[in-house]
Amino acid sequence: MKPSPEKSEPRLGWGAAFFLVFLCILFGANVIAIKITFTGIGIFTSAALRFSIAVVAISIWARWRKRSMRLSWQQWRQISLFSLVFALQLSLFYLGLSKTNASRGALLVNLLPFFILLLAHVFIPEERITTKKLAGLLLGFSGVVFLFSEKALNTNFQSGDTLVLLATIVWASNTIYLKKIIAGFDPFQIVLYSMIIAIPFVLLEAYLFDTSYIRELNIHVIGALFYQGLVTASFGFIAWNSMIARYGPVPVHSFVFVMPVTGVVLGSLVLSEPVTLNLLAALVLIVAGILVTHLEYKNNLLIFIRKFFP
Repeated sequence: MKPSPEKSEPRLGWGAAFFLVFLCILFGANVIAIKITFTGIGIFTSAALRFSIAVVAISIWARWRKRSMRLSWQQWRQISLFSLVFALQLSLFYLGLSKTNASRGALLVNLLPFFILLLAHVFIPEERITTKKLAGLLLGFSGVVFLFSEKALNTNFQSGDTLVLLATIVWASNTIYLKKIIAGFDPFQIVLYSMIIAIPFVLLEAYLFDTSYIRELNIHVIGALFYQGLVTASFGFIAWNSMIARYGPVPVHSFVFVMPVTGVVLGSLVLSEPVTLNLLAALVLIVAGILVTHLEYKNNLLIFIRKFFP
């Protein structure tokens, strides 16, 4: 008897490609929303509020979709460890972002694929670094050199950049752990329970470190807070994972280069952050690194681009 052919993912069409670009713009704008929220709400207070909004939204969605929310004792142990590291990662990121520009934070956090690639090479035998991936890594980390070598960089920015970079490394480490446990979970459970478990920790940090919980509530601060909780942490998560389930992770992640570009552009337009030569050089190198790393596969952004330039 002949073996049945493997089921292949549908080809990424125009509509799906534009929707992925749209999602990446939403994610790239998230750092801008965080910075706006900081103007009226304490750093860790805003994190707790964002998680709370997202937990309510995802719980309602899960009930509506009749998705099981039950976890076994083994799953609770796994998700608890993941969530503690998640709380540390987000705390470092929020604290770092409060000390640096959104555009710089957007570039640094988008080094995540490179750190994952390095750690996967060490801890996951089947995930090896190819020549193209190595070239992408070198390009991406060259961007970091340009960011940290800026002569006009003040001490506060340096500490903020360092914290964001450290948060990204912790995030990459947690992602490697997630790869080992995710098969036993519905993906929404990972996000939902990691936020539920993280909320008490960020509330404690708010009590200890936020000089004020709520300073000023206006339409911009409230809108930015709900943007983080509903648009990126809820809708964005559900939509992104739905696209991965339909088209596969490789073509979907080929669009992530849009995120750092969005962060830099909106940082300048919305927050009036300076766009220096070092920042532009870092942006070009990091985006190039992402493209080189991902565009070695079939059915990805390269095919989409060739529709415009055959």
